[in-house]
Amino acid sequence: MNELELKNLWQNSNEKLEKSLNINRINSKEISRLKIYHFISSMKPIKIFTLLIGIIWVGFGAVILGNLFIYAFTEVSKFFLFSASIQVGLTAAAIWIYIYQLINIYQIDIAEPIVKTQERLASLKKSTLWVTRILFLQLPVWTTFYLSESMLENGNWLMWIIQAAVTLSFAYIAGWLFFNIKFENRNKKWFQLIFKGKEWTPLMKSMELLKEIEDYKSTKKE
Repeated sequence: MNELELKNLWQNSNEKLEKSLNINRINSKEISRLKIYHFISSMKPIKIFTLLIGIIWVGFGAVILGNLFIYAFTEVSKFFLFSASIQVGLTAAAIWIYIYQLINIYQIDIAEPIVKTQERLASLKKSTLWVTRILFLQLPVWTTFYLSESMLENGNWLMWIIQAAVTLSFAYIAGWLFFNIKFENRNKKWFQLIFKGKEWTPLMKSMELLKEIEDYKSTKKE
Protein backbone atom coordinates (compact mmCIF):
# COMPACT_ATOMS: atom_id res chain seq x y z
CA MET A 1 0.00 0.00 0.00
CA ASN A 2 1.56 3.26 -1.11
CA GLU A 3 1.53 6.61 0.62
CA LEU A 4 -1.43 7.98 -1.40
CA GLU A 5 -3.59 4.99 -0.57
CA LEU A 6 -2.72 5.37 3.10
CA LYS A 7 -3.71 9.05 3.01
CA ASN A 8 -7.02 8.21 1.30
CA LEU A 9 -7.72 5.47 3.82
CA TRP A 10 -6.94 7.83 6.70
CA GLN A 11 -9.17 10.54 5.22
CA ASN A 12 -12.05 8.11 4.67
CA SER A 13 -11.71 6.83 8.20
CA ASN A 14 -11.80 10.38 9.57
CA GLU A 15 -14.87 11.21 7.49
CA LYS A 16 -16.68 8.07 8.67
CA LEU A 17 -15.75 8.81 12.29
CA GLU A 18 -16.95 12.42 11.99
CA LYS A 19 -20.17 11.27 10.38
CA SER A 20 -20.71 8.74 13.14
CA LEU A 21 -20.06 11.37 15.81
CA ASN A 22 -22.49 13.79 14.15
CA ILE A 23 -25.18 11.09 14.04
CA ASN A 24 -24.61 10.34 17.73
CA ARG A 25 -24.82 14.05 18.56
CA ILE A 26 -28.05 14.41 16.61
CA ASN A 27 -29.49 11.34 18.34
CA SER A 28 -28.40 12.73 21.71
CA LYS A 29 -30.09 16.04 20.92
CA GLU A 30 -33.34 14.29 19.93
CA ILE A 31 -33.25 12.14 23.07
CA SER A 32 -32.82 15.31 25.13
CA ARG A 33 -35.85 16.81 23.39
CA LEU A 34 -37.89 13.69 24.22
CA LYS A 35 -36.79 13.87 27.85
CA ILE A 36 -37.81 17.54 28.04
CA TYR A 37 -41.24 16.72 26.60
CA HIS A 38 -41.58 13.86 29.12
CA PHE A 39 -40.57 16.04 32.08
CA ILE A 40 -42.99 18.82 31.14
CA SER A 41 -45.82 16.35 30.46
CA SER A 42 -45.30 14.88 33.93
CA MET A 43 -46.36 18.25 35.38
CA LYS A 44 -49.84 18.07 33.85
CA PRO A 45 -51.61 15.75 36.38
CA ILE A 46 -50.65 17.70 39.51
CA LYS A 47 -51.49 21.04 37.88
CA ILE A 48 -54.87 19.77 36.65
CA PHE A 49 -55.65 18.32 40.09
CA THR A 50 -54.63 21.55 41.85
CA LEU A 51 -56.65 23.60 39.37
CA LEU A 52 -59.79 21.51 39.92
CA ILE A 53 -59.47 21.69 43.72
CA GLY A 54 -58.91 25.44 43.46
CA ILE A 55 -61.98 25.95 41.26
CA ILE A 56 -64.15 23.91 43.66
CA TRP A 57 -62.77 25.83 46.65
CA VAL A 58 -63.25 29.26 45.07
CA GLY A 59 -66.68 28.37 43.70
CA PHE A 60 -67.86 27.09 47.07
CA GLY A 61 -66.33 30.05 48.89
CA ALA A 62 -67.79 32.60 46.46
CA VAL A 63 -71.31 31.17 46.90
CA ILE A 64 -71.03 31.18 50.70
CA LEU A 65 -69.57 34.69 50.82
CA GLY A 66 -72.11 36.00 48.33
CA ASN A 67 -74.99 34.75 50.48
CA LEU A 68 -73.43 36.13 53.65
CA PHE A 69 -72.86 39.56 52.11
CA ILE A 70 -76.41 39.72 50.77
CA TYR A 71 -78.46 38.07 53.51
CA ALA A 72 -76.41 38.13 56.71
CA PHE A 73 -73.94 40.98 56.45
CA THR A 74 -74.95 42.58 59.75
CA GLU A 75 -74.91 39.28 61.64
CA VAL A 76 -71.63 37.74 60.46
CA SER A 77 -68.21 38.64 61.84
CA LYS A 78 -66.51 41.22 59.65
CA PHE A 79 -63.19 39.54 60.46
CA PHE A 80 -64.47 36.36 58.84
CA LEU A 81 -65.84 38.18 55.78
CA PHE A 82 -62.62 40.16 55.33
CA SER A 83 -60.33 37.15 55.81
CA ALA A 84 -62.37 34.78 53.65
CA SER A 85 -62.70 37.35 50.85
CA ILE A 86 -58.92 37.83 50.70
CA GLN A 87 -58.33 34.07 50.76
CA VAL A 88 -60.84 33.40 47.97
CA GLY A 89 -59.54 36.35 45.92
CA LEU A 90 -55.91 35.21 46.13
CA THR A 91 -56.87 31.63 45.29
CA ALA A 92 -58.83 32.89 42.28
CA ALA A 93 -55.72 34.76 41.10
CA ALA A 94 -53.70 31.55 41.49
CA ILE A 95 -56.28 29.65 39.41
CA TRP A 96 -55.79 32.03 36.49
CA ILE A 97 -52.04 31.47 36.68
CA TYR A 98 -52.55 27.69 36.68
CA ILE A 99 -54.78 27.96 33.63
CA TYR A 100 -52.09 30.01 31.90
CA GLN A 101 -49.48 27.42 32.84
CA LEU A 102 -51.53 24.51 31.51
CA ILE A 103 -52.07 26.32 28.21
CA ASN A 104 -48.31 26.87 28.03
CA ILE A 105 -47.57 23.21 28.81
CA TYR A 106 -50.02 21.88 26.21
CA GLN A 107 -48.53 24.21 23.59
CA ILE A 108 -45.03 22.81 24.02
CA ASP A 109 -44.18 20.85 20.88
CA ILE A 110 -41.21 18.50 20.61
CA ALA A 111 -40.63 19.72 17.05
CA GLU A 112 -40.70 23.46 17.80
CA PRO A 113 -37.47 25.51 17.79
CA ILE A 114 -35.33 25.36 20.94
CA VAL A 115 -35.70 29.11 21.44
CA LYS A 116 -39.49 28.79 21.58
CA THR A 117 -39.26 25.97 24.12
CA GLN A 118 -36.86 28.10 26.19
CA GLU A 119 -39.39 30.95 26.20
CA ARG A 120 -42.17 28.63 27.36
CA LEU A 121 -40.03 27.15 30.14
CA ALA A 122 -38.93 30.61 31.26
CA SER A 123 -42.59 31.62 31.40
CA LEU A 124 -43.46 28.49 33.43
CA LYS A 125 -40.62 29.22 35.83
CA LYS A 126 -41.68 32.84 36.33
CA SER A 127 -45.37 32.01 36.79
CA THR A 128 -44.56 29.18 39.23
CA LEU A 129 -42.64 31.63 41.40
CA TRP A 130 -45.47 34.15 41.20
CA VAL A 131 -48.26 31.71 42.06
CA THR A 132 -46.29 30.55 45.12
CA ARG A 133 -45.77 34.16 46.25
CA ILE A 134 -49.48 34.88 45.87
CA LEU A 135 -50.58 31.79 47.77
CA PHE A 136 -48.24 32.56 50.68
CA LEU A 137 -49.91 35.97 51.03
CA GLN A 138 -52.88 34.08 52.49
CA LEU A 139 -50.97 33.22 55.66
CA PRO A 140 -52.10 36.19 57.83
CA VAL A 141 -55.82 35.75 57.13
CA TRP A 142 -55.71 32.17 58.42
CA THR A 143 -55.03 33.76 61.82
CA THR A 144 -57.93 36.25 61.71
CA PHE A 145 -60.96 34.50 60.15
CA TYR A 146 -62.15 33.12 63.53
CA LEU A 147 -62.16 36.53 65.29
CA SER A 148 -65.41 38.31 66.11
CA GLU A 149 -66.70 41.57 67.53
CA SER A 150 -67.61 39.86 70.79
CA MET A 151 -64.00 38.74 71.19
CA LEU A 152 -62.98 42.40 70.84
CA GLU A 153 -65.34 43.37 73.64
CA ASN A 154 -64.71 40.47 75.99
CA GLY A 155 -61.12 39.46 75.24
CA ASN A 156 -58.36 40.14 77.76
CA TRP A 157 -55.00 41.78 77.08
CA LEU A 158 -53.11 38.44 77.13
CA MET A 159 -55.31 37.01 74.41
CA TRP A 160 -54.79 40.07 72.21
CA ILE A 161 -51.03 40.05 72.74
CA ILE A 162 -50.90 36.43 71.63
CA GLN A 163 -53.24 37.10 68.71
CA ALA A 164 -51.25 40.14 67.58
CA ALA A 165 -47.97 38.23 67.85
CA VAL A 166 -49.30 35.32 65.78
CA THR A 167 -50.88 37.52 63.09
CA LEU A 168 -47.86 39.81 62.80
CA SER A 169 -45.53 36.80 62.62
CA PHE A 170 -47.56 35.25 59.81
CA ALA A 171 -47.73 38.61 58.03
CA TYR A 172 -43.95 38.99 58.31
CA ILE A 173 -43.35 35.46 56.96
CA ALA A 174 -45.78 36.06 54.08
CA GLY A 175 -44.11 39.35 53.18
CA TRP A 176 -40.61 37.94 53.49
CA LEU A 177 -41.45 34.99 51.24
CA PHE A 178 -43.20 37.24 48.74
CA PHE A 179 -40.08 39.36 48.27
CA ASN A 180 -37.52 36.56 48.56
CA ILE A 181 -39.06 33.84 46.43
CA LYS A 182 -36.98 34.41 43.33
CA PHE A 183 -34.87 32.23 41.08
CA GLU A 184 -31.58 33.60 42.42
CA ASN A 185 -32.36 31.91 45.76
CA ARG A 186 -33.02 28.47 44.24
CA ASN A 187 -29.98 26.88 45.91
CA LYS A 188 -30.97 27.93 49.43
CA LYS A 189 -32.38 25.28 51.75
CA TRP A 190 -35.63 27.09 52.55
CA PHE A 191 -36.28 27.57 48.83
CA GLN A 192 -35.63 23.90 48.11
CA LEU A 193 -38.02 22.90 50.91
CA ILE A 194 -40.80 24.88 49.23
CA PHE A 195 -39.96 24.09 45.61
CA LYS A 196 -39.69 20.37 45.16
CA GLY A 197 -41.85 17.73 43.56
CA LYS A 198 -43.80 17.51 40.32
CA GLU A 199 -44.38 21.26 39.91
CA TRP A 200 -40.72 22.30 40.06
CA THR A 201 -38.23 19.44 39.62
CA PRO A 202 -39.30 18.50 36.05
CA LEU A 203 -39.07 22.17 35.07
CA MET A 204 -35.51 22.45 36.38
CA LYS A 205 -34.46 19.22 34.67
CA SER A 206 -35.92 20.46 31.39
CA MET A 207 -34.06 23.75 31.65
CA GLU A 208 -30.80 21.90 32.35
CA LEU A 209 -31.28 19.72 29.25
CA LEU A 210 -32.00 22.78 27.12
CA LYS A 211 -28.81 24.40 28.42
CA GLU A 212 -26.87 21.28 27.43
CA ILE A 213 -28.30 21.47 23.91
CA GLU A 214 -27.40 25.15 23.68
CA ASP A 215 -23.88 24.46 24.96
CA TYR A 216 -23.46 21.77 22.28
CA LYS A 217 -24.63 24.15 19.56
CA SER A 218 -22.20 26.82 20.79
CA THR A 219 -19.32 24.32 20.85
CA LYS A 220 -20.19 23.14 17.36
CA LYS A 221 -20.09 26.72 16.02
CA GLU A 222 -16.66 27.27 17.53
